[in-house]
Amino acid sequence: MRVGIVDYGLGNLFNVARALDACGAESFISDQPSELTEAVALVLPGVGAFGEGMANLQRRELAPMVKNAAAAGTPILGICLGMQLLFDESEEFGVHAGLGLIPGRVVRFDEPEGTKSFKIPQIGWNRISGAQSWKGTVLHDVETESFMYFVHSFYVATAEDNDCLATTSYGRNQFCAVASRGKVSGCQFHPEKSGEEGLQIIRNFIDQARA
Repeated sequence: MRVGIVDYGLGNLFNVARALDACGAESFISDQPSELTEAVALVLPGVGAFGEGMANLQRRELAPMVKNAAAAGTPILGICLGMQLLFDESEEFGVHAGLGLIPGRVVRFDEPEGTKSFKIPQIGWNRISGAQSWKGTVLHDVETESFMYFVHSFYVATAEDNDCLATTSYGRNQFCAVASRGKVSGCQFHPEKSGEEGLQIIRNFIDQARA
């Protein structure tokens, strides 16, 4: 089962590939829409700025490919910046349109309380809590209150509560850590760096592609 990792010039692609392969998938990395269209599932990783990410997706003609794949029911998993790109727009360094696969926008953290315990960006381990049932989702069999590894200054504000599977608190902010609509899911944290619970998310995603 081949899972395509979308290469748009941002992100730690090889860590994601290793995690997918360890969980039983046959992953491949590509920036070619014609190759990625043949995948049974797509992973959209990414670390960096939203505007640059969308510009790269458009320049490489990957944005319409991802949208078409979502419309065809292909399972898609966005990670970190990749999750944010799934949404309508971002306010990071101006207003930028996203892929529009899940309603909502990307906003910046409020200034954290204090200066020592909470800093922007959030870098490190934090808990995820259930916003609704995880049965049958990418969080199936993941322990609630599990620690996941985050690196980000912006977060997603979902337009509809039902699209948020899990939340995390940081400073004054409670934000959506995992979102899902249909077969399109996103994790604000890095499951490939989050130990066994993170790998369970990747296994669940692979299982969705096999179903």
